[in-house]
Amino acid sequence: MITTKSTLSEILDKYPELQSVFENNGFKGLDNKLILRQIGGLPLDDVLRNKQINVGLFIDMLNEHLKDDTIDVTLMTSKHKEDAINIIGLLPCPVRIPLLERFTTLSNLDKINHNLKAASEGLDWLKEDVKDAKDENDLADIYISAGFDLFFETDLMKKFKDEKVFEDYYTDVPYNSDFENEYLQLKDPSGDYSMLGVVPAVFLVNTKVLGERPMPKTWEDLLDPMFENSVSLPVSDFDLFNAILIHIHKEFGMGAITKLGKSMIKSMHPAEMVKSDRRNRVRPAISIMPYFFTRMALPGSVMKAVWPEDGAIISPIFMLTKRSKKKELKEVADMFTSVETGEILSHKGLFPSINHNVDNNLSDKTFKWIGWDYINNNDLGKLLTECMNVFEEGRE
Repeated sequence: MITTKSTLSEILDKYPELQSVFENNGFKGLDNKLILRQIGGLPLDDVLRNKQINVGLFIDMLNEHLKDDTIDVTLMTSKHKEDAINIIGLLPCPVRIPLLERFTTLSNLDKINHNLKAASEGLDWLKEDVKDAKDENDLADIYISAGFDLFFETDLMKKFKDEKVFEDYYTDVPYNSDFENEYLQLKDPSGDYSMLGVVPAVFLVNTKVLGERPMPKTWEDLLDPMFENSVSLPVSDFDLFNAILIHIHKEFGMGAITKLGKSMIKSMHPAEMVKSDRRNRVRPAISIMPYFFTRMALPGSVMKAVWPEDGAIISPIFMLTKRSKKKELKEVADMFTSVETGEILSHKGLFPSINHNVDNNLSDKTFKWIGWDYINNNDLGKLLTECMNVFEEGRE
């Protein structure tokens, strides 16, 4: 167990697998003996406070990663079982471990194969499998991931959606009132895809770098020339960045994508964004990031979280379940759509759940959703490619 008084040297000596976690969160040069000698003996809470990182949340994250080994030994490295349920996809990093632990509640655990990687690993490995699939027999039984491109590109999941391979088992179950109202309808009207929750994109503003410029309150504000070369965008987080692109395109047109490209100063990992006020080489005034990462900023610092007044753009977390195997898959699907799973998403990861019995603690916060008509009437794969090309042109 890692505590506030654990030192970097002690942690890395005992848990060398955590070096990548530190590096992904802005700790560079830990493989350099000179650097480690300089900071390795300091208590972890001193190091984190110096970087203006929330101590309690970061230590919780480290301890959650340590649980990964025990989870993966039982669920991911066991021999492949024949004639088993196959589950594949990505889970949001902050909630992956507690969600994997939910598998221990299943009565048919010995009949399940799954490969649920951390979302940070990206979708390329999964896309290749789907592209090669000739029919539903070549597909896994359940897919879970966030975003749009995998699920709606013509040469990926869309062709199987059109063939009615998947079924939402819960068309008669209402969504959380945060999402099912006169302004927002997340449920798939075709009854093909289920949704578990959403990843909201919000602003983190460095008030010191912002200077005399007004605090941005809406997505349109970010397109103002005053913010050119001032915004950090999560380009490496493909699911969320793609969601931002298509929402901006839908509401403001392709010209706005050019303006968004001009606003970008650098693509940064969210963990870098929350402490960017301490970094001299890159100082964005505004960082766009998942809501979860705004918790890492220390209260009272120059970093201020802003929930856009016109709504947080959302990247939906989808679950696809085969229509032909409803009886076999129902217990697993019920687990993923349960209150317990919804509370993990909402309370541990700040990924609001669609389960109507979960309190997302949102205090009337609103969302932007492109809508199913827009999804069904556009080739999202082609549109995303066009948006990315225009965005890159705007950066030049």
